Amino acid sequence: MPRRSGRKAAVAIQYDRSAMSAPKVVAKGRGAVAERLIAMARENQVPVVEDKLLVEALDQLNLNQEIPGELYQVVAEILVAVYKAESGSKRKGS
Repeated sequence: MPRRSGRKAAVAIQYDRSAMSAPKVVAKGRGAVAERLIAMARENQVPVVEDKLLVEALDQLNLNQEIPGELYQVVAEILVAVYKAESGSKRKGS
């Protein structure tokens, strides 16, 4: 069973449906590294989703590893929400 610490954790995923078969973990960290990942995402208008259970699961993966099939559903739901939010903000900005 993974050890839980009180430190903040963050995992960044990337998905390009034209070039990838599944999303993959591209960055992860705890504590100050997690805080920096979140800050960088916000600075670059990358959506940040808080889901402790998902972060715990994704944190077990190696960098550049595709997410396993059992996480597809939850990650897909997040990606759909992100795509909808992005397309809505593009329409408002047009």
